[in-house]
Amino acid sequence: MRLPNGYGSVHKLSGKRRNPWRARKTAGWDVDPESGIPTQKYETIGYYPTRQEALQALADYNSNPYDISVSSITFSDVYSMWSKEYYATLKNDSSARSYKAAYKYCEPIYAVPMRDLRVTHLQGVINDADVGEATKSRMKSLFNLMYKYAMTHDIVNKDYSALFVQKVGKRDKSQRVPFKNSEVQQLWKLRSFGVTDMILFSVYTGFRPSEVLLIETKNVDLARWRIKGGMKTEAGTDRMVPIHPMIRPIVQDHYNPENEFLFPNEQGQLMTYDQYRGRFKKVMSRIGTVHTPHEARHTFISCAKHYKMDNNLLKAIVGHKITDITEEVYTHRPYSDYEGAVSLISYDGADIEYESIDAEWD
Repeated sequence: MRLPNGYGSVHKLSGKRRNPWRARKTAGWDVDPESGIPTQKYETIGYYPTRQEALQALADYNSNPYDISVSSITFSDVYSMWSKEYYATLKNDSSARSYKAAYKYCEPIYAVPMRDLRVTHLQGVINDADVGEATKSRMKSLFNLMYKYAMTHDIVNKDYSALFVQKVGKRDKSQRVPFKNSEVQQLWKLRSFGVTDMILFSVYTGFRPSEVLLIETKNVDLARWRIKGGMKTEAGTDRMVPIHPMIRPIVQDHYNPENEFLFPNEQGQLMTYDQYRGRFKKVMSRIGTVHTPHEARHTFISCAKHYKMDNNLLKAIVGHKITDITEEVYTHRPYSDYEGAVSLISYDGADIEYESIDAEWD
């Protein structure tokens, strides 16, 4: 059937194309000053693989007209505009780095106009990404934030990121198993292999794996043996953690003012969590055991509890909120208290049989 006057048109372009069908609208007329003959001007709404999809795009436009120039704004364009505003609001660079890492895996849709993206595109990019569940969840969060920005600025009129849920395997925190003393002792004998130093660093500081990766060299104080780092919670962000005497040689060996991070990858750049996790598994295989990267933190906390470290000092060191008002508001401790608390950590002697860890300490 012929389309109504002023409705727009759909036609197929010549040659072999992935999206040969063009939907367009009349944008006005040009009149030849000599002949007086008018020539119609068009604005393209988009290009589509089938005639039906082009007609649907034309129908969508007519039911809800928008600035056609906006239709050419790609996923990559929106990321550029959104990130410039959003990253400026962050207190530190840690969250920005995680979103930048997630964005790298969205390359298949970089050049796709934001208005043309659908749930299948977004879900497909996540499903096809060869990364862990944490990064896939971050990709979903990135989509949510970008669509919120695009809706606010009238770039899209529908939030497709809200139409699917990224399912992540639920962690059973009660199954966290701390390293045995004998396993930590094996790690010391294996220091030169892979990321063993980073694992030892974790079991003597209590930093989360992601926090270890983000420790910046400029925040390592070799004169007073302390490190500023941490993220995830208000209590955990940029906390000061004493460097245990046992791992001072490790920190010294990795300290390089020319590197941004204390534990960079081979290219001197930020090591991603997926890179670390793969190398962590190789170390576990070498010593003949099975653990997750997060269990190094559980080991520190379990050891601290075993040696009766002050509970509020422990919470401050590992970045958990202190709920004791007297302690949080009115008590001012000397830094030597924290150094003394960390010095309690020891993995000498026979193995200790730990019970399961409370989820509070994850």
